[in-house]
Amino acid sequence: GGRKGKDGDDLSYEEEMASRAKNKDKKAIDLSNVMADTLRASGKGKHGKEDNTRYEWGNPGEDEEEKPEVAEEDKVRADFALSGALAKDEVTGNTLHGIVLKFVEPADARPPTKRWRFYVFKGDSPDPVETLHVHRLSAYLVGREKKICDMYMRHPSLSKQHAVLQFRAKEIANDAEPGAPPTRLVLPYIMDLGSTNGTFLNGERIEAQRYIELREQDALKFGESSREYVLLHDKSED
Repeated sequence: GGRKGKDGDDLSYEEEMASRAKNKDKKAIDLSNVMADTLRASGKGKHGKEDNTRYEWGNPGEDEEEKPEVAEEDKVRADFALSGALAKDEVTGNTLHGIVLKFVEPADARPPTKRWRFYVFKGDSPDPVETLHVHRLSAYLVGREKKICDMYMRHPSLSKQHAVLQFRAKEIANDAEPGAPPTRLVLPYIMDLGSTNGTFLNGERIEAQRYIELREQDALKFGESSREYVLLHDKSED
């Protein structure tokens, strides 16, 4: 049977619908009052009135705000082939996009203070075919794994995670002035990550899993690629 009225009589269909609508409106008013009381108690309302700003109750635009960041990262990757991919994943530790990185940045890792760059030469051409700016981050991963490598290279002789260019802080003793504080520098290092075909510094294959300090005008080659990466900075002399 239908619902009963105050006098116990059955309500008509129209009356029942009106009753439901009235109850729904009452619930909405009650909820609004609860929200207003909560805001007043927390001091978030203005002059004792309900403050329904969107950020108080969860921001539905949060997902929309994240999308431009992803798009910007893709844009940087496309423009420079340098994405900052070595930042640790906040949830799973030393992984990125589900891939475990083959190294962990050392405690003395720092972004460089000089504007370092690689001038990339190929074959016998005296002119560089590309310039890679490597001064924005503390480390740049080199290899064939496009999802995580900052310096992504397509040559099949390279390993997925081939090597890493790491910038590290170093204190240099001031021998000219005894008692003077040491000079603090941020210097570039290269480390081969156990690649199959090796990393070459000025024509010599370097030992794997060991940081090797780089100097201005040093030349690197990776695997069997003919490309040569010459390290200079904006103050380098020709």
